[in-house]
Amino acid sequence: MSWKPANKPSRVPSWVPGPVRWVVKWGLVAAFLAFLVGLYYLYLASKFDIERVARMPERSVILDRTGLEFAYIHGERRRLITREEIPEVMVQALRAREDVRFPVHSGIDAKGLVRATLRNIKDRSFTQGASTLTMQLARNSYDMRAKSLHRKLLEMALTLRIEHHYSKDEILTHYLNRIYFGSGCHGVEEAAQTYFGRPTSELNTSECAMLVGIIRGPHVFSPFRNWDGALAQRDEVFERMLVCGFLTEQEIEAAKAEKIRLVPEKDRGRGSSYVKESIRRHLQVLLEKHDIRDGGLRIHTSLDAKTQWKYDALLSRPISGLEKDEVGDLQAAVVKMDAETGGVMAMCGGRSYYHSAYNRAYRAKRDLGPAYEPFLSAIAHERGKVVIPGQAVQTGRQLGVPEAIRLTKRLGISGPFQESEDLYRGAVAASPVEMAMASSILANHGKKPRLHFIERITDEQGRELYRYEPGASQAIRPDSARDAMAEVKQAYGKTEWVDVTGSCRDAWGVRVDARSVSVIWLGYDQPKKMGTREQVKKALSSLWVR
Repeated sequence: MSWKPANKPSRVPSWVPGPVRWVVKWGLVAAFLAFLVGLYYLYLASKFDIERVARMPERSVILDRTGLEFAYIHGERRRLITREEIPEVMVQALRAREDVRFPVHSGIDAKGLVRATLRNIKDRSFTQGASTLTMQLARNSYDMRAKSLHRKLLEMALTLRIEHHYSKDEILTHYLNRIYFGSGCHGVEEAAQTYFGRPTSELNTSECAMLVGIIRGPHVFSPFRNWDGALAQRDEVFERMLVCGFLTEQEIEAAKAEKIRLVPEKDRGRGSSYVKESIRRHLQVLLEKHDIRDGGLRIHTSLDAKTQWKYDALLSRPISGLEKDEVGDLQAAVVKMDAETGGVMAMCGGRSYYHSAYNRAYRAKRDLGPAYEPFLSAIAHERGKVVIPGQAVQTGRQLGVPEAIRLTKRLGISGPFQESEDLYRGAVAASPVEMAMASSILANHGKKPRLHFIERITDEQGRELYRYEPGASQAIRPDSARDAMAEVKQAYGKTEWVDVTGSCRDAWGVRVDARSVSVIWLGYDQPKKMGTREQVKKALSSLWVR
């Protein structure tokens, strides 16, 4: 007779139904596994530098084509503020919009988490996150963007660490010091100074609500780019504050009546430069398109810093032959670009950004006069016409005005055009950027490159966030461009021409080097005669940077 061990009595009373026993048993197993997973993610979270939460995001730096530091962008007015400098109405707006239970939860809002989990199960994807302010702070401090279960669990573990290490007031302050507010603004103080020209502590209720409102879409709802959208977000914040009991209807109406003191466009970017502001605008487009919100970016550009600085210095001094001892009202614009890639190597939109932020390189449309002749020659060759040197009208008549306008537009010159035979003599207006692009087509075998400043963007760790993809379209045939450049060299003895309009109100200089094209325009904002033809040509020629 074999021995059998006695059955151990069950720890669960016999009257408990079998299905309940099964749920209890596997529930305990699941709880134990969840405990182990929690320990694992707490261990991972312990590896992160908790002090990073309180540190300021680094400023972004502009590098030229050789890697030389050219300038800083974003962060010139960045400053960490204290809890005492944050208006109470901003705190209330932030709670109403982002996390009304912030003072009472432990960093993870269980109610919100359950609601988001059920929604994600229903949608079969991570469409909602139920992120508290502390969770958003963790995500922004450690750059966790991927939507995955692993990221969410790690974020929650980091959130618990932050809540344990910092007080609620410190968390709130660190959040507002770090979060991205659009237009390159990291932190509420930089946003307040950039958008409203005043410190956070002096913002009124309407301005506070607007800043809070744009947090969810900092690129889309920047008041500089989308005023109506920013106002709509402000009103949504007011509606939430009403629901949460932070403001009454009467107080909201009074707040909406307050003036929002947005910095005027002419005063934005004071202390900057034409090229820096051009890069800033290009950067904003890329940040929005690729949803880049990090600070500490390294912006690798096509600029040649030494050439840029030389042109800045030249234009800041009196122009020889036209000015005597001091800089007057005479203006100038410069564009130098890589003819093959379209990368801008230098740009001056005027002689002093401080005195006039109007970027003439982009926006000034001035008569070309005789400077149009090489382009007329190129489009005549494109249609197989006979180019008669020094006889622009006879050359142009073979094309006709409508065809000449159509082909000139293909070169990137948008006009306005004089719709008569005066067009052939240069009765067409262009900006310096358009002239640089048209000249690049002649220098680049008829190919039209894409103008750009930014080659690539990397983050603090050197990870590449963006890279420019080169591209060019064939504007005219290679032989048309080549023949036009040959005629320039024959007429001027080199691939460089300086011409002055008949009225001596505008002067243009174009120089084509081995691979780059440089354009200089000289004139007054309110057109008037600069001097004699020879004086103006000599003055412009003195501005070339060799």
